[in-house]
Amino acid sequence: MQITTIGVDLAKNVFLVHGITSTEEVVFNNPLRRAQFLPFFAKLEPCLIGMESCSSVHHWARELTALCHEVRLIPPMYVKPYVKRGKSDAIDAAAICEAVTRPTMRIVAIKTVEQQSLLSLHRARDLLVRQRAQLINNLRGLIAEFGIFIPRGLARVIAFAEGITLGEVLNLPDIANDVLHNLCEQLTALHKRVRWYEGRVK
Repeated sequence: MQITTIGVDLAKNVFLVHGITSTEEVVFNNPLRRAQFLPFFAKLEPCLIGMESCSSVHHWARELTALCHEVRLIPPMYVKPYVKRGKSDAIDAAAICEAVTRPTMRIVAIKTVEQQSLLSLHRARDLLVRQRAQLINNLRGLIAEFGIFIPRGLARVIAFAEGITLGEVLNLPDIANDVLHNLCEQLTALHKRVRWYEGRVK
């Protein structure tokens, strides 16, 4: 029985695979553990495989393509209309299998390892920028309770933090000065990491 299309619902440890023939007869709808995943597909004749575009999907798409399968990645929002009932991994795999066969279905390009590396650079930078903003807001709020206000602007708050880390001591209780010093050390170190990522992005 020739399997022509497979829908894969990815997860952390157990994947669901739903395979059909050219006449849309269901051959299997089974769970596979991570270690079983590639050996299972290595035994199959080349076929069309559909997966939702999500975490780790580009890795698996590259691996399955290396096994001579045709892999298409679908945005999750375009799979939802094909979910016929309820919500389970098996039902999702069947929906992906049906969606991937549609000729007008929007497909996400599979990223290369190089493209994935560049994307990780941008994501890491964005995370650090958000953390820096949170730390700055926390720092401003903390010292405002003591009547100390840092002028607006990233450069000014970084200059303030650098002054504290270099030994400047404010007229505050020892506990408050210790907390302030620790926060400023974190901020200056985080800012240096952000600048490093910005240099790599450029």
